[in-house]
Amino acid sequence: MAQSILVIDDEKAIRKALNEILSFEGFKVEEAADGAEGLKKIEENGFDCILCDIKMPKMDGIEVLQKAQELKPDIPFIVISGHGNIETAVDAVKKGAFDYISKPPDLNRLLITIRNAMDKKILVAETKQLRKKVSKISEMIGESAPMKSIKETIEKVAPTDARVLITGDNGAGKELVARRIHELSHRSNAPLIEVNCAAIPSELIESELFGHEKGSFTSAIKQRIGKFEQANGGTLFMDEIGDMSLDAQAKVLRALQEGKITRVGGEKEIKVDVRVIAATNKDLMAEVEQKKFRLDLYHRLGVILIHVPSLNNRRDDIPLLINHFLKEISQDYKQPIKEIDSAAVKALQAYNWTGNIRELRNVVERLIILSDKKISKGDVEKYIVMA
Repeated sequence: MAQSILVIDDEKAIRKALNEILSFEGFKVEEAADGAEGLKKIEENGFDCILCDIKMPKMDGIEVLQKAQELKPDIPFIVISGHGNIETAVDAVKKGAFDYISKPPDLNRLLITIRNAMDKKILVAETKQLRKKVSKISEMIGESAPMKSIKETIEKVAPTDARVLITGDNGAGKELVARRIHELSHRSNAPLIEVNCAAIPSELIESELFGHEKGSFTSAIKQRIGKFEQANGGTLFMDEIGDMSLDAQAKVLRALQEGKITRVGGEKEIKVDVRVIAATNKDLMAEVEQKKFRLDLYHRLGVILIHVPSLNNRRDDIPLLINHFLKEISQDYKQPIKEIDSAAVKALQAYNWTGNIRELRNVVERLIILSDKKISKGDVEKYIVMA
């Protein structure tokens, strides 16, 4: 789809010339003969860029700029005029214009400025979307007895610096619990750094956690800051802690005991102020008995123990989770929230959720995509393999 540009200028010849040039370059162009007409079109349509003259009757370009900023602040505004000077240009940019171009415009500079303005618009939109996702509060969906107990524990534990060990099956929501603890803590303005201990080869885990100095091993071509240092002042979430090697466990234990780390290949001790939250789907006491996990580390990590139950053990929460995912996924797809009938909900409640919350979300997304206007029990039976 062609990107759209609005040209606001009281001179018909200028509008026509810019229209022909920009249309030839593949843009969709609309014209406005004065500021009032331009503002009406801005209010009614979404443009990717606006070109506006300064000297116009009734309303000058600076006034149009200010009103356009109120209507559609994300649209880049380029001021273009043959009557301006450096003061005018500075004033326009101060008031929010992306750039100022003198008449007659240099064609190459005009096109480059338009492209840059549009690129900035896209980057601003993407940044806002990313910030929205990052800043979204981790919602703990569920009113079942186990969930109420977890929420109560989180509220008591979060304001402290106590270490927390979260256990539960894959997909049950352990990461969500960790995020919620961080969000409610006094460290919430500092980073939450995550590391999946199962995804990192044992020979690299030490470098990942503590960092390394340049030249400390063959591929260490520059200094690396580890997760402990990245999380300084904040929270370090160590997921799948039960998969960590015994050697790495010993170094983590030292870091927890002394509040200091040493980078691989380095000699300097670095103080770190980190709250550690760990999670695992393994029975760590059984791992201790098999000499696969250190008992002293278990006690260091498990000041507070939180067990997240499987979805099959809190089926009363399934309707709430379904409604939550219907809203969330429909919004992500920018479409109306799809309805689901009660028979379909009951069918989903009866399903054997081996993948827990993660599997339920995937199923709801599949039903939104494949079903018609309303999700029925038939859709569930058709698109989900029932146990």
